[in-house]
Amino acid sequence: MVAAYAAGLVALGLRLGLYRAMAGQGPLTSNEVAERAGLHERWVLEWLHAQSAARVVDYAGNGRFEVTDAVAALLADESSILYLGGSFTTLPNHLSLLPRLDEAFHTGLGLAFDDRGLESAQDSEVLMGNWYRQVLISTALPQLEGVISRLHQGAVVADVGCGSGIALLEMAQAFPTSTFHGYDVSVHALERAESHRAALGAGNVTFHRVDADPLPDGPMFDLVTTFDCLHDMTRPGETVKAIRKAMVGDGTWFIVDIDCAPTFEQNLRRRRFATMLYSTSVYSCLSSALSEPGGAGLGTCGLPEPALRKLVGDGGFGRFRRLDIEHPINAFYEVRP
Repeated sequence: MVAAYAAGLVALGLRLGLYRAMAGQGPLTSNEVAERAGLHERWVLEWLHAQSAARVVDYAGNGRFEVTDAVAALLADESSILYLGGSFTTLPNHLSLLPRLDEAFHTGLGLAFDDRGLESAQDSEVLMGNWYRQVLISTALPQLEGVISRLHQGAVVADVGCGSGIALLEMAQAFPTSTFHGYDVSVHALERAESHRAALGAGNVTFHRVDADPLPDGPMFDLVTTFDCLHDMTRPGETVKAIRKAMVGDGTWFIVDIDCAPTFEQNLRRRRFATMLYSTSVYSCLSSALSEPGGAGLGTCGLPEPALRKLVGDGGFGRFRRLDIEHPINAFYEVRP
């Protein structure tokens, strides 16, 4: 309960720019923080007291408070690969869903992505955005055999479950001779994706609402990507088969999914990690995966490596390789026909 209250105030501090106002400034009084942030001092003081008690902000004595460099990297620098702000700013939206989840526990049917509001599309952007911008092109894609040269030559790429298109647009900018297609079920996410595309002037990108404009029924794509979405799908097996049909014979599928263990007992050995994953699943991943009758209901921890290997094998893929890419939550795989 105490952690939940403190996390709520972290989310508030992020929205109000309080960590940015304090980062790199050394110990500050509440008046100085309020002035830098353009806020009311009495409210800022109470927030500082609460955050110091929670040991997020350091109390330096004599009525002064400090955001250390370590905390600034996590909560003040939105461009940092270590930035955790998105994990906190999603919290208010998740908690607002609790009354609606009552019905899911009775009926078995969860909330589809768009049922959770526009905030869900915005939340998804910030969780992996820095990784897409800083790691995807420079570090991850080069681990896929032959893919970089193919992208430079001019490949056809699909991002299935593209969300608001951040990853796809990063690839499109890096490889302008290739063409890119994003597929998603969310109207909210695709509207944001199209807005991002227009702002960048990315003429080599097209977005598709998959229920009206599905993947082609024949080989077209040299590279397919799925970022943190297979476990959210109501029918992931059908998606795998659709990807196989749409991929050329020597194509590559780059999968990113949760780096969880095959059993609950094994996940429980990393208790905080397990708490985060299973709790997130109730709010989001399981809800999506059960948002249609007969949904697979995998949830956040539903695709450990053995289960994912079987899923793609049943869908017609013959080669499966785990990649050596470090990440605190995700695992990375190269799959080929």
